[in-house]
Amino acid sequence: MNNRKKSTKRNNDKFKKIYTRERALYSSISICLIFLFLIGRLTYIMIYKNKEYKHMAQGQWNSQVSVEARRGDIKDRNGSILATSIDVYRVDLDLEAIQVHLEEKDTTIEKVAQDLANASGLSIGEVKQKLNTVDENGAKIRNSTLVTGIEKEVADKIKALNIYGVIISINPKRYYPNNNFLAHVLGSVNSDNTGLNGVELQYDSELTGIAGYKIAEVDGSLKELPFQTVKYTSPIDGKDVMLTIDENIQLMAERAAQKAYDDNKAKEVSIIVMNPNNGEILAMVNKPDFNPNDPYEEYENFEGENDFEKLQNMFRNSSISNTFEPGSTFKNITMVAAIEEGVAHENDTFYCDGGVKFGSTTIKCWNTAGHGTQTLPEILQNSCNVGFMELGSRLGSAKLKEYIDKFGFGKLTKIDLPGESEGIVKSVSDMSEMDLATIAFGQTNTVNSIQLMRAFNAIANGGKLIQPHIMKEVMHEADNGTKVIDEQFKPAVEENVISEETTAVLRDYLERTINQGQEIGSFMGKERRVGAKTGTAQKVDPILGGYSADKYIASVVALYPVENPQVTIFIKVEDPSAGQYYGGPVTTPVLKSLLSEMFTYMDSQVYTERYAEKRKIVVPELRGKSVDEATKILEANKLNINLEGNGSKVTNMEPYPGSLVEENAIISVNLSDSKSDANKLIMPNLKGKTLEEATDILNKLQITFKANGTGVVDSQDVIAGKLIEKGTKVKLDLK
Repeated sequence: MNNRKKSTKRNNDKFKKIYTRERALYSSISICLIFLFLIGRLTYIMIYKNKEYKHMAQGQWNSQVSVEARRGDIKDRNGSILATSIDVYRVDLDLEAIQVHLEEKDTTIEKVAQDLANASGLSIGEVKQKLNTVDENGAKIRNSTLVTGIEKEVADKIKALNIYGVIISINPKRYYPNNNFLAHVLGSVNSDNTGLNGVELQYDSELTGIAGYKIAEVDGSLKELPFQTVKYTSPIDGKDVMLTIDENIQLMAERAAQKAYDDNKAKEVSIIVMNPNNGEILAMVNKPDFNPNDPYEEYENFEGENDFEKLQNMFRNSSISNTFEPGSTFKNITMVAAIEEGVAHENDTFYCDGGVKFGSTTIKCWNTAGHGTQTLPEILQNSCNVGFMELGSRLGSAKLKEYIDKFGFGKLTKIDLPGESEGIVKSVSDMSEMDLATIAFGQTNTVNSIQLMRAFNAIANGGKLIQPHIMKEVMHEADNGTKVIDEQFKPAVEENVISEETTAVLRDYLERTINQGQEIGSFMGKERRVGAKTGTAQKVDPILGGYSADKYIASVVALYPVENPQVTIFIKVEDPSAGQYYGGPVTTPVLKSLLSEMFTYMDSQVYTERYAEKRKIVVPELRGKSVDEATKILEANKLNINLEGNGSKVTNMEPYPGSLVEENAIISVNLSDSKSDANKLIMPNLKGKTLEEATDILNKLQITFKANGTGVVDSQDVIAGKLIEKGTKVKLDLK
């Protein structure tokens, strides 16, 4: 019995020892596995998740603030600022930091909201909404914007509250120093400084810079630590856009348009002044207009069934967006076509008895009593519809349509402003005999004002159809103050749409026309040889569909001087309601007043100096050259040198080689005896250059190239203004 008990006890002890050893083994294995797992996880995190967790940590202990770039200026051709950016302020909220502020200062969200409302001028409800901003899924977000565009005084009040997480930064605001001046051309921007219309929209990418940013370390309370900036990237400011507009001529046109608008109780008045020889727009004005500094204050004064339509009509640049039947101003086109084709000559006679019958319908001349027998220049002087119906008949529908196409009607001019309308031009197959008659004297087809001006410019310049444009140059200022031209507008040109001889004949007829058959010079004096043609167009009634009995467009096109036109003018008065509606009585007083002011300006030394085009020069390579060599090269190119540093060799320079600058610009060169870093240069703009000119420029800059085609450079595969390495190969396409 005792032996059995002893045996059982020994077995139990043995089992316990085995069990204990096994448990210890399993425990050791488990601990090892856990340890190995932790090592593996740590290794995984250190190797594979390092960047992710580092980024998360930085997100908790770093604060990133955007540093806005300055939007470029818009200037007139002489450098006067038309649109610029001024410093106002914005207030952003770091909602997590504000929560820390509530805990540390033992305050409430209501108190913070009330303080911010009092300082900012917002309602407490608006502030609370900003403090509780959520995303589209209803989740709270970290940042929100309290207010933008505030003055420094308001920003200082908010700053004085000393609330953690309230971030105040400069927020450049667009400012138009001349208010309504040139409003439809300049356009406006939204609250984010993005272009909405006009030049602001057309050249938004050039005007817009690239924002920089600052990443700063913060403490546990999310307050920025002093002297601990992690990274700072400077913003790149936007480029400046110089327009073809002459501020002085624009001011004259603005005054003339406003007077015409008031005197004629008109619905709208538009004036365009151009240089017919290069397509530059010197002035463009529409009345009524708006103040782009605060455009939403004036839209109620414009037509429209709702606010959206009123805004659209306010921003609409009618000089390019509105189409109309041109009336008698189109007779210039019919007449040059007839002269060019040899179907009409100066001594041909045309009899007008007041109208022409087409079946049962009579199309009347404006002078229903008739003009009697007239010569070719007299039908233009008398604006005789019957005479022009005869010219249309002599030309035929196909030939007249050919000239309509040649002069660009029914097609966009591709002016560099948004919102151009094409107009409507009847095809030959759709043109009836009556259509041919009415088209010949300016009805049926529709045009926009800038199309009409482009065609009239071809008569003024001897037969070239030139693309109208508003941008002259895109540029920036180098650190040394030198103006660097990044882009010049190169208008498309169609040569010889009409012969120079024919245009000279018509200019002579236009001079006789504005002088109303009297002695040349009776309109503006013998020293002022002006040519012009007025027009009166009936408007279509949008409800009844036919021509309105009391709605007209009075207009005039003019050129000066007749022998070698330097300016062309178009004046359009829509719906004059002060008694007169014919083009002559309504528009010629406006033209006369405008020309009188322009003559005084054009005769001045200021005008002569301003319109003397400065030669544009591609900056040559100077790096590696001696001071004497660099000086001689710049002198040969009519550029000035500014020496910086000590040494015998040019090691760096500004602007870079390849940059386009004006004659007498200053080129800053750094001198040193160390090795020159001469690999970087600016790709020049070669568009419009002959192959010989392009070759000369590229060889001087040591840029290799391949040219395809003949003619002048139409495109290049490396954009002008790009910073490139010396030796870069460029492809040029010539047309």
